[in-house]
Amino acid sequence: MMKGSKRRECGGAFQSCFNLEFLFPFSISNMHRDNLLKKLLLTHDSDGRRLDSEAILLAVGNIMFHSSKIIVTSDLYSASFQKKDITEIETIGCSESVGFIVTKICKMLCRCSGEGDINSRVINLFDVIGKYSWDAKVVLVLAAFAVRYGEFWQLMQLYHGNNLAALISSIKQLPCNLKPLKLQIKALTLLVETMMDVAMCIIKFEYLPLQHVEHGNHIFRVTKSQIYEAAYWIARSCLACFSQLKNFTTKQHEQVYSDSAIIAAWELSSLAYRLSGTCCNLRRQVDLCREEIERNLYQRLLDLAREEHVDNQKILTLFFPSKNYLPLKDCSTEVKLGVSELKNKVVLLLITKPQLLNPVDIFLLVQQTCDHPLNERLKNSYKIVWIPLPSSDSWTEAEESSFNFLSDSLPWHAVRKPMLLSSAVGKYIREQWNYKDEPIMVALDSKGKVTNYNALDMINIWGSKAYPFSASKEKELWQDQNLTMQLLLDEINPLLVYWVEQGKNICLYGSENLVWIQQFTDKITELKRAGLQLETIYVGNSQLGEHVKRIMARSGETSRSDPLSFTNVQFFWLRLASMRRSKLRLGKTPSCDHVLPELSALLKLDDREEGWAVIGSGGSTDIIRLQGMQVMEFLRKCSAWAENITKFGLWGAPRNILETDFVAGSCTHSYFVPSRENEGLSQGTVFCQVCKRPMKKFVVYQP
Repeated sequence: MMKGSKRRECGGAFQSCFNLEFLFPFSISNMHRDNLLKKLLLTHDSDGRRLDSEAILLAVGNIMFHSSKIIVTSDLYSASFQKKDITEIETIGCSESVGFIVTKICKMLCRCSGEGDINSRVINLFDVIGKYSWDAKVVLVLAAFAVRYGEFWQLMQLYHGNNLAALISSIKQLPCNLKPLKLQIKALTLLVETMMDVAMCIIKFEYLPLQHVEHGNHIFRVTKSQIYEAAYWIARSCLACFSQLKNFTTKQHEQVYSDSAIIAAWELSSLAYRLSGTCCNLRRQVDLCREEIERNLYQRLLDLAREEHVDNQKILTLFFPSKNYLPLKDCSTEVKLGVSELKNKVVLLLITKPQLLNPVDIFLLVQQTCDHPLNERLKNSYKIVWIPLPSSDSWTEAEESSFNFLSDSLPWHAVRKPMLLSSAVGKYIREQWNYKDEPIMVALDSKGKVTNYNALDMINIWGSKAYPFSASKEKELWQDQNLTMQLLLDEINPLLVYWVEQGKNICLYGSENLVWIQQFTDKITELKRAGLQLETIYVGNSQLGEHVKRIMARSGETSRSDPLSFTNVQFFWLRLASMRRSKLRLGKTPSCDHVLPELSALLKLDDREEGWAVIGSGGSTDIIRLQGMQVMEFLRKCSAWAENITKFGLWGAPRNILETDFVAGSCTHSYFVPSRENEGLSQGTVFCQVCKRPMKKFVVYQP
C-alpha cells in the first residue's frame, strides 16, 4: 500500500509541475524572440545544397521505432524506409557526405549540451549547418540525436546476450536497470515524435514550388517566420534530449518516480507541449501556402499551354520540380535524372494508375518501342516518362508498393516520387488532358507543345514507325491505309513479318469448338495436298480465355503449324482494339471509312462455338472474312476448284464463289475484249461472270 501511495503522490507531483509548465511554457518576450530570430537568420547562408530530407526523417522514425520496446510508436515511426545506410541518401551540391555532417553535429550536440546560455548554444549549433536549407537543418539535427539514441538502445538490447556489448556498457557506465528511466523515455519519445511532426511541416513547405508565389506575400512571410522559430525550438529540444541521454548513466540506483526523473520528464514534456502548438499553427500555414501555390501553378500551366517556347524545359520543370532532388529516374539503370535530360526530345508522358497496365499491355508497349527494329535509330530522339496518378487525393500503401515494384522493372523513365507531385499537376492532367483513370500517353514535341493527347494506340499499332507520335502523324499513317494482312499482323511475330513480306497466303481462324476446329484443319490439309499454298494461324476470338490457351497448347502437342504464342495472340487482339479506337478518335464512322467496319466486325467475333476465318495475302487489299457456315462452304467450293486454284493461285479463283452456285456442265458464255494494235493481247486470266470459271482466250481478226 505504501508503494502504491508513493506512486500516486509522485504522479501528482509530476502533474502539478506539468500543469505549472503549461502556464509558463518557456515563454520569451517578443523583443527577445525577434533578437533570437535575427541571430538565427545571420547563421543562414544557404549555397543551394540539398538533401532528401524526407528520407532522413523516415530514417529517424525507424531508429526511434526500433530503439526500445518501451517506446509508444506513432504512424510516422512505423513508416517504411528501404535505405539501410544513411550516407546513401540523395544529396545535391553537397561537398560532404550525410554521415560526415551527422557525426559533426553529434560532436557539436555533445559540446553544447552542457552548462551555459541555451540560446548561445543553439546559435552555435546552427552555425555548423548554416549552408543547408531549413528542412535539411532540422532533419540533420534530429538524425544526429537519433544516431546516439539508437546506439544507446543497441547496447541496452545486446547487454544480456553479448559480452562485447556488456563490456562497452560497463565502460560507459550505462544503467543495468531501465525502470528509473521509464518516465523520461516516454517524455523523450513524445518530444521526438512532436519534433518529427514539426520537421515534416517544414519539409512540406520547402518542397513547395515557391517560385509561384508573389514576392512579399503575407501568408508566406508569416509561414517563414514560424519556420525559423520552429527550427530554433527543434534544435533546443534536441539539446535537451541529448543532455538527458548523457545523464542516463547516473540513474542506476534511483527510484522510478524520483524527483530528478520527474523534473527531467517535465522539461521534455514542456518542450513537447510548446512544439505541439507550433506544429498546429505551422501545419495550418503550410496548407494555406499550398492552396495559394496550387492556384498559381494551375494558372501558369494554362498560360504555358498557350505560349510558344524554344524548348520543353519550362513545361517539364512545372510538372517535375527539382528543387530538393532529381525528379526522374531511368527505371532500367536506377540512374537519377533531371528534366534537362529530356531537352530537345519528344517526350511521351505515360499516365496511368500506380498499377500501370495489364502485363500483356506492358509487353506490347515494350515490344513496339524498346524492341522495335527502328528503336536503335530513334532511341535518343524520344523518351517515355511514366507518371502514376492515384485514384484519390492520397496514396494507399498498396499503390506505393505497386509503384515501387514496377518503377524498378520498366525500360522507360519514371517520376521518382510521384507522391510529391503537385495536386495542380494532377488537376491539369485530368481536366485539360481528359485523363479518366484509363491509361493515356500524351506526346509533347521538343518545344513542350502537346501534339497528341493519346498516342498509346498508334504506338500499339505502328510502334516506333509512328514517331514523332503526333496526331497529324496518326492521320498520315491511316491515309490510304486499307485492311491488309500486313496491317493486322505487323510486328507481332518475326515469322509473320517474313510471311507478309513474301506475300504468302495467310488464313487467320478462330473458334472454341474443338469439333469445328478439327473439321477446319482437316479441310485445309486436304487443300494443301492438292497444292494450295496457305499458312494458317489460330487466334481464338476477341474474348480470350483459358479455354483458348488450352486449345493452343493442344495444337502445339499435335504439331500444327500455328506460329503464335498465347501472348502473341493477345497482341493481335490488343492491336485490333487500338486500331478501332484510333479510327474513332480521328472522327471516322463506318459509313465513311471502309476499314472501321471490318475492324468492328473482327472484334465482335466472340462466339465461342461459331468458327470464323479471314484470308488474305501480304499487303494485298483482297481479304475475305468468313463466319459460321460460310467458312466450310468456301472450303468446299475451293475443293471443287482445286485444279484452278493450283493453277492460278488462291486469288486467281473468284472471290465471289460464295455468292452463287457454280454452273453445271459446260458454259457457252463469251464476250469480246477489243485490243489495239500497239497494245498487243490482253494479259492475265479472265473469269466468266456466269459460271465463275477461268475463260479460254481466242484471237479473232475482223476486217
